[in-house]
Amino acid sequence: MADMFVFAPALLFLVLFGMSAREDRRRFRNAVYLGLTCISLVIGLLAQLRHAPGGIGPLVVAAVFAVPALGVVVLAFFLIANGVTMVRKEGRSLGNLLSLLAGLAILGLLILPVAAAQSGSVTAAGATATIGLIALYVSFLFLCFLGYAYLYGRIKVRGDVDYVVMLGSGLVGGDRVPPLLASRLHKGIQIHQAQLARGGTPPVLLPSGGKGSDEKVAEARAMADWLIAEGIPAGHIRLEDQSRTTEENLRFSEAIMARDTPGYRCVVVTNNFHAFRAAMMARKARVNGQVLGSPTAAYFWPSATIREFVAVFMEHKVVNLAICGALAASGALLTLAA
Repeated sequence: MADMFVFAPALLFLVLFGMSAREDRRRFRNAVYLGLTCISLVIGLLAQLRHAPGGIGPLVVAAVFAVPALGVVVLAFFLIANGVTMVRKEGRSLGNLLSLLAGLAILGLLILPVAAAQSGSVTAAGATATIGLIALYVSFLFLCFLGYAYLYGRIKVRGDVDYVVMLGSGLVGGDRVPPLLASRLHKGIQIHQAQLARGGTPPVLLPSGGKGSDEKVAEARAMADWLIAEGIPAGHIRLEDQSRTTEENLRFSEAIMARDTPGYRCVVVTNNFHAFRAAMMARKARVNGQVLGSPTAAYFWPSATIREFVAVFMEHKVVNLAICGALAASGALLTLAA
């Protein structure tokens, strides 16, 4: 019976996760609770290995540490290869270089302890340990983000909705819908047609996006024209054509929906890599609805996901930078004490 107490932390974090997700699925703390639940469960299971017969326990422990270590190496080379693909297909920009830079950073972190050990320097060893702790913290948050974003993407919207908000993105040639944006519009049409097929009132399709400095028309106008060309009646479309950012997309769309249909219910459509962060922003904008993701080209996903995580990390920068600073200060003090 006493052995079961090792699972108490996992149970506690699972309860906190369930309560938080039930209150609102669009909070980042849900991701952290889920990550802490998984880590606590693994620790509890490892603690039970002392009861395993023969030499099974040490083998399992070795596998638990060896598999992630090998996975990190594989991940580094995968990200580097993906970064090369991104540059070749999408061009050179910081956003397109993110997976390449992440892969090189992982390789650097793997090489750093070897270099510190060869130097024999206490300062180098302390600095390496500090960097490692910060990297572990950031990696933990990234895995939390990745895991919960995947779960959030599995959400099914039940019942009818009044609006389908489709978030805009840049246009090609100033007036044409690119494939990334077309994916969102296809998803919006699917929701519209599915509700119509159930015998429900067709939801209003609400493309959202203003006119950029390099665009000939507002993104919402180009999106609406695309939808009409695909057979959607113009009367089923309502434009939000003033926004310049995702936050404005959501805030301005919410104002339109709340004014035209008090007590409305909606879904917001964006690409799958962007869905969870968009959901977090939708919560802040008081949008009454969940966010659904549309498919994205596989090669585009790693860099886009890293970019989304960086944005989420910086949205909570006070807490995250304070923890990173505390880890760095602790490492410096330990190095000085040594």
